[in-house]
Amino acid sequence: MEACSWWIALCATVCASAAGLGAPPWKIFKSLSEFYRSGPGRLSALDCAGSVAREYDFIVVGGGTAGAAAAGRLSEVPGWTVLVLEAGGLENRATEIPLMASYVLNTGYNWGYSAEPDPGFCRAMEDHRCRCVRRARLSHTGLLSSHGGPQMQRETTVSSGNLMWSSGRALGGSTVINYMLYTRGHRGDYDAWERLGNPGWGYSDVLPLFLKSEQINIPDLLNSSYHSKYGEVLVERAPFRTPLAPLFLKAGQALGYKVNDPNGESQEGFSYVQATIKDGSRFSAWQAYLRPSCKRANLVLADSARVTKILVHPTTKKVFGVEYVKDRRAHIVRVRKEVILSAGTLNSPQLLMLSGLGPREHLEELGIPVIQDLPVGDNLQDHVTLSGLTFLVNESVTLLEKRILSQPKYAVDYLVHRNGPLTIPGGAEALAFVRTKFAKEGVPDVELVFGPGAYSSDRVGSLRKAFAIRDDFYKKLFGPIQDREAFSIVPVLLRPHSQGYIRLRSKNPFHWPLIYPNYLSDERDMKVLVEGVKMAVAVGESAAFQRYNSTLYRAPCPGCESFEHGTDEYWACAIRQLTTSLHHQVGTCRMGPPEDPATVVDARLRVLGVQGLRVADCSIIPLIPASHTMAPAYMIGEKVAKLIKQEWGKREGVQDHQTGVGEVTPCILATWQERRCPRSSNRSGGSDSLYPGYMTGEKVSKIIKQEWGK
Repeated sequence: MEACSWWIALCATVCASAAGLGAPPWKIFKSLSEFYRSGPGRLSALDCAGSVAREYDFIVVGGGTAGAAAAGRLSEVPGWTVLVLEAGGLENRATEIPLMASYVLNTGYNWGYSAEPDPGFCRAMEDHRCRCVRRARLSHTGLLSSHGGPQMQRETTVSSGNLMWSSGRALGGSTVINYMLYTRGHRGDYDAWERLGNPGWGYSDVLPLFLKSEQINIPDLLNSSYHSKYGEVLVERAPFRTPLAPLFLKAGQALGYKVNDPNGESQEGFSYVQATIKDGSRFSAWQAYLRPSCKRANLVLADSARVTKILVHPTTKKVFGVEYVKDRRAHIVRVRKEVILSAGTLNSPQLLMLSGLGPREHLEELGIPVIQDLPVGDNLQDHVTLSGLTFLVNESVTLLEKRILSQPKYAVDYLVHRNGPLTIPGGAEALAFVRTKFAKEGVPDVELVFGPGAYSSDRVGSLRKAFAIRDDFYKKLFGPIQDREAFSIVPVLLRPHSQGYIRLRSKNPFHWPLIYPNYLSDERDMKVLVEGVKMAVAVGESAAFQRYNSTLYRAPCPGCESFEHGTDEYWACAIRQLTTSLHHQVGTCRMGPPEDPATVVDARLRVLGVQGLRVADCSIIPLIPASHTMAPAYMIGEKVAKLIKQEWGKREGVQDHQTGVGEVTPCILATWQERRCPRSSNRSGGSDSLYPGYMTGEKVSKIIKQEWGK
């Protein structure tokens, strides 16, 4: 009861702060996060958050979506020691509220990277730049740490760039800040990966991995062969639904589309969203994989630990450890077997280049010794959207921010019943995968995301802050309809031809990378997205929505007044003004055959020319799938763990219950600081009993001598 009263007080603070004081939402969220950390129900110190030893069998760099899955699976083998290094920290109760996603984007849970200026898009943003945010960074003090490396201090700098690119900085990575939508993509996406020279990555190969990770909790899909009830990642539908969501599906049916399961037999069609939520709250990779694995004595997790370099021997090209900074001090930890780099599409290429693995010319310009010349940072792809399509209605059936923040009943409904509008994931209720006239038969090239809210409802400013829309632009376009009942449909370009790239700003690991998205540089992308906009308008003004007199808000987009509203030229102009991204960046460590000059990792995710290093995150994707990228990231984490278990299991005769590879010989491998059997108890004390079936010290010594003697 005390916890419930505390939560009600917390929500009252939100309402009063937002509605009454008009305080910026990111400040509200920050203060509430700090308040939560000292309140009841706080996440306690973790058993797996022990002190870091000098050496581990496997080091996973990044505790995000793929990294969490990989670490969780690798720690299933009792004799393998696994260390996870994550730059961020723990999520909290506020991040778990699904509708708060846009607020979370404006907090320290987001790296908040910025792309470089480009006149071809984001013209509605501040100085044609989508973000200018004050961030805390680390810099050299000139002092040495206990390890002889540079000691660090925190400094505040102002960084700006063109388009703000969100990337999760937390245990759980982007699953702590994303909109939670669970889609896998078209089966042809993965078959295309395989045709590019990546055996084992076709749809028939990856579907079992999707199923392995998924725990579906949607009644009408429980018996589907395309879903699983036994995985770690909870997939549900929001318990609350506005009256508008069913109309979106009816509109699709009127246009000839089926209401279907986008993760089933056919992707094309309309559906309610499937999301990674549990009982109305966000369910992150931390909750799915890492937290349940903390009971294992062979897993150690270091949060707030920022990796700055992968250590590679310049002659043998074998990885022997990593450098990282924690508590403002530099550290080194060694690895016996492999480092798995799962830092994400933006951070993974940065770390590779800082470590001497990347484009030779670029690294030599910065004075970084080249260990392996690779096309790291190229092949950058993303899903581009037009935000701001607004449809006005005549009844109170939308998510009006003013109403939600000013009426405590919505907070109470969420806290007590885990129901109500606060359970809608990121404000998205339904979606559609559709084909424009440019698409191949049966292969959608546009997604339509339906949300029962709009920019006109953005009184506190979380949406426009997230995309750095200029105040003058917002007031001119949306000011006349401030607080009007409205919904939105966002058209998403699923199969972009335009590609960008990432480079280092300097050889200082604390300087953000240079990001060049090159959105819409290929004219084919603009043509498809314009068609997607027109399809969204057709759905929003369809007969199904006329029950609420739905009407497209037709005020001219600032900067596009010279074009006739509704023409292709007008929509193209609007797209370049209000360009946004769903933060689905992929491809910067491209997977492919070794003979392909664009390849960074092979089909087993091993970095070419380097021993003991794999990359496992969305950066390895060769062609962006027609999906939100969370589900593919989970799949990639499952895949790398499977590959590693296969290879090392055969070498050492080690198996776990998941793979059935090799012969069980527990306790052969080193654990912690010495070679001995791992204890089954946690690090806080308790039983000293060993794992069942443990071997005596003499037997362990004999086996080790035999193995290493050979």
